[in-house]
Amino acid sequence: MMEQMARSVIGQDEVVRTLTLALLCNGNVLLEGLPGTAKTRSIKTLSQVLEARLGRIQFTPDLLPSDVTGNEVYQDNQGVSELIFQEGPIFNELVLADEINRAPAKVQAALLEAMEERQVTVAGKTYPLAELFMVLATQNPIEQEGTYPLPEAQMDRFLMKIAVNYPDTEAELAIVRMLQEEEAQAGTQLTVIAQQHIFAARDTIGAMQISPPVEQYLVDLVMATRQPEAFGNKLSGWIDTGSSPRATIALHRTSRASAWLDGRDHVTPADVRSVAHAVLRHRLILSYDAMADRVSADTVIDEIIAQVAVG
Repeated sequence: MMEQMARSVIGQDEVVRTLTLALLCNGNVLLEGLPGTAKTRSIKTLSQVLEARLGRIQFTPDLLPSDVTGNEVYQDNQGVSELIFQEGPIFNELVLADEINRAPAKVQAALLEAMEERQVTVAGKTYPLAELFMVLATQNPIEQEGTYPLPEAQMDRFLMKIAVNYPDTEAELAIVRMLQEEEAQAGTQLTVIAQQHIFAARDTIGAMQISPPVEQYLVDLVMATRQPEAFGNKLSGWIDTGSSPRATIALHRTSRASAWLDGRDHVTPADVRSVAHAVLRHRLILSYDAMADRVSADTVIDEIIAQVAVG
């Protein structure tokens, strides 16, 4: 699956791996990057490889919550008016929330229940979602014109946040050549991976154990975001609010998936560090001083990793 995605999304190996980790952990993903960095393409390729139903929601300022979840409408059935629920795009297996930060918070909040509980409640009735369900949201950087910051509660529900950067020169050249090949070989099909393989992998990863020292290490990383004063004035001056317990749970899940993806049945501190940025970067609220000095969340996480020792 990763090999096929990497052939379609060139120069974004970290994006491919992180998407795979989130899928194995049954989590949702937020992809942030400038336009044209293959965010949408990577999600479409994933749906094709899994042969999963893909629902796309183009977020705009005039979007309504019912445009996401669906709504009850009256329909005439042999002269009798009945209230029928029409499902929205959230009822697909993979949901692409494109440019999610271009819609107001009321619409963004329509995704909260689906992302956390895998169900949707409309007009007092609860509807379960598909077994393979994943929200893949894309957004442009907040400093771009016409965007709304995502609420902290919703940010916390994304298992991982992927920072999608522009490809380097070699990858850019490979992209041009790939597009030429695609045009010459129109209609080429990807090899489909059965969804049952994903479910089986999730069961295996869920049964993996993490040694107490590694568990303590990942907890210490999260606690460092809440108690930065214990690590010096620099870190204390950068962080306004630390990460929630969801961050600890996410680190625990994704580090197991990372170890499994590398062919191991045990988790090392290196596995925890490999997923720390994607798990923590959207769960930190930086101070005004940090933002004024253009200190990024990744820089803060680098400092935390450098200072927190492995027990």
